[in-house]
Amino acid sequence: MKKEEIIKIFKNGGVGVIPTDTIYGLVGDALSKKAVERIYEIKGRDKKKPFIVLISSIKDLKKFGINIQSQNLNILNKFWPGNVSIVLPCNNKKFEYLHRGIKAVAFRLPSKKFLLEILKKTGPLVSTSANLSYLKSAENITEAKKYFKNNVDFYLSGGTLRGKPSMLIKLNKNEEIDVLRGKL
Repeated sequence: MKKEEIIKIFKNGGVGVIPTDTIYGLVGDALSKKAVERIYEIKGRDKKKPFIVLISSIKDLKKFGINIQSQNLNILNKFWPGNVSIVLPCNNKKFEYLHRGIKAVAFRLPSKKFLLEILKKTGPLVSTSANLSYLKSAENITEAKKYFKNNVDFYLSGGTLRGKPSMLIKLNKNEEIDVLRGKL
């Protein structure tokens, strides 16, 4: 499948399974409440658990009303681009469908060139591991198809991916890093 086709599907509210910089992701337009809710349904995910939002640039955070203080910008630049998702405050009621009432969203600026090229054209995308809730992540497209069948608009193979989900960190009020998943 060509990159232009993928971009068109995402821009039209579609959902797909793609290789991310960590594992296969079930992905859709982060600015489309309909696409986000569709992913919750497809995955069978607890509606109280927010997804990660993939961005193409730190500037994308402004789309969510997030202004980064200069001291925090140094921390973001230390981890991004890369496989670290960072939880940031997102108080805007407009994005409640993303933060699910916790008023914070995890963002990641991936390093995978192909994914960044897509993000630059589509804007931010929500991503979650490509599996039904409580089952292991799909390591290849065959496994993803067993989970989702025809419930997604496309599958993009990236071979076998046996990575781990992104590290998840949060910047606390003392400008220190709290590790929520993984290791520093």
